[in-house]
Amino acid sequence: MPLRSPSSDIFVYSFCLTPVPYPTKVEKMQNVNDIVALMASPSTSDIALVQKAYDFAQKAHDGHLRNSGEPYFNHLFETAKNLAQIGMGAQTIAAGFLHDSIEDVGVLPETIEKEFGKEVLFLVEGVTKLGSLKYRGVERHVESLRKLFVATSQDVRVIIIKLMDRLHNMKTLEHVREDKRHRIALETLEIYAPVADRLGMGRLKRDLEDHAFPYVLPAEYERTKKLLSERISKNSEPLEKNQNQLRKKLAVEGIREFRTEARIKGLYSLFKKIERKDGDIEKIYDIIAIRIIVPTLPDCYQALGVVHSMWRPLPGKIKDYIAFPKPNGYQSLHTTVFTGDGLIIEVQIRSESMHREAQWGIASHFAYKHQAEGRAKGPAHLVWLQQLLPGRRTATVSTGSNVGKDAFSPSDIPNWIREIAEAQEEVTESDEFLDNLRGDFFSHRVFVFTPKGDVIDLPIDSSPIDFAYAIHSDIGNHIASSKVNGKMVSLDTRLKNGDIVEIDTKKTAKPSEKWLPLVKTSLARGHIKAIIGTKRKEAAE
Repeated sequence: MPLRSPSSDIFVYSFCLTPVPYPTKVEKMQNVNDIVALMASPSTSDIALVQKAYDFAQKAHDGHLRNSGEPYFNHLFETAKNLAQIGMGAQTIAAGFLHDSIEDVGVLPETIEKEFGKEVLFLVEGVTKLGSLKYRGVERHVESLRKLFVATSQDVRVIIIKLMDRLHNMKTLEHVREDKRHRIALETLEIYAPVADRLGMGRLKRDLEDHAFPYVLPAEYERTKKLLSERISKNSEPLEKNQNQLRKKLAVEGIREFRTEARIKGLYSLFKKIERKDGDIEKIYDIIAIRIIVPTLPDCYQALGVVHSMWRPLPGKIKDYIAFPKPNGYQSLHTTVFTGDGLIIEVQIRSESMHREAQWGIASHFAYKHQAEGRAKGPAHLVWLQQLLPGRRTATVSTGSNVGKDAFSPSDIPNWIREIAEAQEEVTESDEFLDNLRGDFFSHRVFVFTPKGDVIDLPIDSSPIDFAYAIHSDIGNHIASSKVNGKMVSLDTRLKNGDIVEIDTKKTAKPSEKWLPLVKTSLARGHIKAIIGTKRKEAAE
């Protein structure tokens, strides 16, 4: 919790160097009023809806226990509470209470629709693990993922509910059978944490990864935890001293409202970075960082000037993610500095709105809509999101009096989720679907532009052919040549972040087998194979 200076009211700050232990203990069930208190300006009807869902779920799951022996309703409560904490509306919170009611206790969909409306029913059915009795092992798991992404492609709130459901499940994973524990944890690392990252939900990504890490790679987890503990023990005292100096300097320089906190790198993120640095932890400077959070964007750059007036920046380590946000919308100023006492540390600077978005990504977009109902235009910091989404359209689902606070538009769906839903329809083998998911959507990404400035999201090492198919299948099928940043390039060119790509087409141009080694996306690969198959069939006839 933030601490107020005993000597002054001009600034606030917080300081914590204790890493979050994993796994955590089960939270104690609380009253529904604790959830209502977390909601942003709920209306009377919003409160009534949440209360009704709370009562309904509690009654429906009466006597239903988790593996830990605790009431199953505790899980539903924590899922709903997580949704309220990130700013989701009454419809989504209600669905959080009800998300297991169909599958686990046999509540009829018709009952949910009658009591809560079509929209809540849709969200509940989207999260429900459909077809669970028909599949075994990997097949069952993959089928659930397929249906999850199909549902998400219609309403992104489905995946947000699922992520919060998964978060609480991971906190209590110790009570699950060992073989199942490993599968769930691996699935979390490979699918759900990357989904959270793609949605800009940085805090959730970290929590999911660090809860899964000890179950997937226990030896590596223990080794990384020991290294982190040693680093914290070594640097905590000088870091606190540096933080005190920084606070005083910021106040002297006229930044009258701010808070600072020590940010500790997540264990799994640290493990992966150590791997990239050939096992040398001394090459990693952002294990512990000082974060400065200020009210406005100009304050960010003013604070950066103060930091550089105190400490010498490390060459090449200044990153302006405000002017050039990360593809998932992350905004912050990062600088690595020599503090003069033998310490090299990273300092992160961001506004309060940037901080909220860094924590909760696309969910903060929904929260903004709740707070700014009726405004014609969103804030500047959501431009990134608008670039990655199609034009806004009217919501297809209407629920009467509750529309507005938790209103949904198809434009809230990131394009990559739509692509997953479309791609899975062309894939029959489970292994192929999982390989495509990991390769297409959860590998390192590049973000390139059309000449009109539209953002196209592609896997790393994608070619102009991948770009063409991402625009439209007809463009991909008839690509003749390509330009990157105004220069003619070959079709095997590997695209880089920020490239502007132009495609020229000819009616006579057709895909060939030579294209297959050049493409990285399953979308392009599928269309090329289909054309080749048609050619062979015609030739045989």
